[in-house]
Amino acid sequence: MIAGILARLGAGRLGRLAFRTAALVAAVLLLLLACRRSGERLGRALERLEASERSNDVQREMLEAAARRPRDRGELAERLRKGRF
Repeated sequence: MIAGILARLGAGRLGRLAFRTAALVAAVLLLLLACRRSGERLGRALERLEASERSNDVQREMLEAAARRPRDRGELAERLRKGRF
């Protein structure tokens, strides 16, 4: 029944133009939705990358601080005496 109605509508010149236009509009809408989705995915990936970079920066700072720490109590006392701690 629906196929018959669509066939009758598409038989005329104006019907074919309407179907062509509708198909073009649907294709553009699908393209825009796909672009939006890929943009959202890209945004989430960028957020994960930024969080990972922040985490790596904090870890690097912690490792650098650990490398500068006094090795024993004597070195700690020496640093405190010289005011370099």
